[in-house]
Amino acid sequence: MNGLNNKSPSLLKEGGALALSVYKNTYLRFIAFGAVLALLPVLQSAGLMKASTLSYLGNVLIYAVVALGLNLLLGYSGLISLGTAGFMGFGSYLAAIFTENLQLSFWVALLVAVAVPTLFGVAIGFVSLRIEGIYLAIATLCVSEILLKTFEQVEEITGGMQGKKANYPVIFGSKLDRSGTYLLLVIALILTMMLTYNLVNGQMGRAMHAMRGSEVAAQAMGVNLLKYRLISFALATAYAGFAGALYVFFIKYTYPTVWNINLSLYVLAAVVIGGMRSIYGTVVGAFLVWAVPDLVLKNLPVIGKINGLPYIFNGVLIILVIMFFPEGLAGIPTRIKLFIKRIKEKNAAKGGAQSA
Repeated sequence: MNGLNNKSPSLLKEGGALALSVYKNTYLRFIAFGAVLALLPVLQSAGLMKASTLSYLGNVLIYAVVALGLNLLLGYSGLISLGTAGFMGFGSYLAAIFTENLQLSFWVALLVAVAVPTLFGVAIGFVSLRIEGIYLAIATLCVSEILLKTFEQVEEITGGMQGKKANYPVIFGSKLDRSGTYLLLVIALILTMMLTYNLVNGQMGRAMHAMRGSEVAAQAMGVNLLKYRLISFALATAYAGFAGALYVFFIKYTYPTVWNINLSLYVLAAVVIGGMRSIYGTVVGAFLVWAVPDLVLKNLPVIGKINGLPYIFNGVLIILVIMFFPEGLAGIPTRIKLFIKRIKEKNAAKGGAQSA
């Protein structure tokens, strides 16, 4: 017993050191976050979570990926786009067509779903040199509407209003089920978070920050506006196409009515609510927009009993977040730290006055 007691402090010390190393290392934090998300199918298999809950959370992961792309564009570069839904839908249709119609592999379909929207993003990047602000937003919205009409009218390829079916992906010869595809979404989100972190903390991130602050000052510092605008739009559309492919493989269906202006506005709301220039904040914003009404508010005693009321309350909640936390939910920890710091300073000042 004495031996065990002697070992307990050392074990606790080693565990604390391990936890501290995970906390300090950004990539380990991402992996730990992914591990928590990956445990959710285990809860479902144990009967502790509904199957529908896993579907809602899978959607959150998908929309978090596309929101990270928009955050790169809006939060870091200062450019706006309302064409997110169209590019996401484009990626979903390409993935479905290449796997179901052409019988090509998951990897080929994924590559095409990312590459083709990226080319569109580069084209929009060229256009963005001539227009900006609300005019750029309208231009991207027009591109999205053109894509939406294409999804509806080219019935021979897209299936028209009936949409296009797909299946769970086949990876390395094994067909995934719903839980396996959910784990694929977790891996995709964590890799996207890591990629985003690398992008914004390198030379590109510094150039984008400068561009967002003042384009004139950025040019004076030697930042090539054409280059970084092209990269910004290319990345945003690549993320959208990637998320669209993940959507069709998880939902197993894509149809035009999903890819409308409302979805683009929801993605924009997730970025603003979560916090621009915040990776974790973007994921939290996606959860608030897409999961809170169905997973939280619908289960409340009074609110959940009235049809439509959970969504109204969620809208009110979003407005309150924007009013009281204009920097987004990501700014809450900073506010808490400042609040604690002020309390300590006041207590220290009182203690000094009393001792005097």
